Amino acid sequence: MATSYDFPSDLLAGQEELHQVRAELSALLKRLPWAVVPLDGFSDDGGWRKVERPASPGWTADEQAEVEKLRRREHELAVFVTTHRYWAQFTGPDGIDARSRLKHAHEAPESKDEDA
Repeated sequence: MATSYDFPSDLLAGQEELHQVRAELSALLKRLPWAVVPLDGFSDDGGWRKVERPASPGWTADEQAEVEKLRRREHELAVFVTTHRYWAQFTGPDGIDARSRLKHAHEAPESKDEDA
C-alpha cells in the first residue's frame, strides 16, 4: 500500500502554480523565434545530425519581459516548494517519495479498488 502524505494547502498551491507557470513558459518559448536577438538562418550538417534554423527576427521587448517574468516566478515557486518547512520532517527515501507524490498531487487519484 502506498504512503499518503498530508501536504499543507500552501505547499499544494505552490506546486500547482509551479506546474502552471512552467506550462505557460514552455508554450511561450515554443511560439517565440529561436533566437532572442535577430540572427541569420543557418544550416549545419557537419555534426552527428543536421541542424537548420530559419532567420530569426528576435524577440520584442514585451516578449523578453514576459519570459523574464515567468522565469522569475518559476524560480520563486521552486525555491518556495523545495525549502518549505514541511520537508524538515523527512530524511532519505521518505523525503524523495513525498516530493515525488507532491509533484503528481494535482493528477486524478487512482481508484481505491485497485489496492484491495
